[in-house]
Amino acid sequence: METMLTTFQDDRVPEGFLPHFRKSPLTDPWEPLFSKIGEASVTIGLRARSAHCNGKGLLHGGLISALADNAMGLSLLESLEMQGIDRARGGATVGLVVDFLASAQIGQWVEFVPRVLKVGSSLGFADCLVLADNLPVARGSATFRFYRTAPAA
Repeated sequence: METMLTTFQDDRVPEGFLPHFRKSPLTDPWEPLFSKIGEASVTIGLRARSAHCNGKGLLHGGLISALADNAMGLSLLESLEMQGIDRARGGATVGLVVDFLASAQIGQWVEFVPRVLKVGSSLGFADCLVLADNLPVARGSATFRFYRTAPAA
């Protein structure tokens, strides 16, 4: 039986996190989501609720994969912007691997902490550590394709 989270302490959001700026139909049912923008990184956070979990009450692997992908992709975009690289159009994930290390449960604070590893001429590489109450529950890595603006002739 699910325990309802009712106290202020249960619902608190760590300092530096604001409502997530990137909305999509996929993530709408998972709101509220939060994010923290750092130097070339966008960390995503959430307080685990039943809408985030599988039938066993554990954080769903699909949610972990999707939000790790989101955090890594947004971090790559931040990195491109910091480097002054103009994009002609949106990019895409071309490879995503997620390893599940442990379980996360309702009520835990979950963070998707990305790191941009390399930005090439059209590919970017990132990894992500997923933490529940500061303990690792998953790790991911991804490759992204992006399109630079063509130089003026």
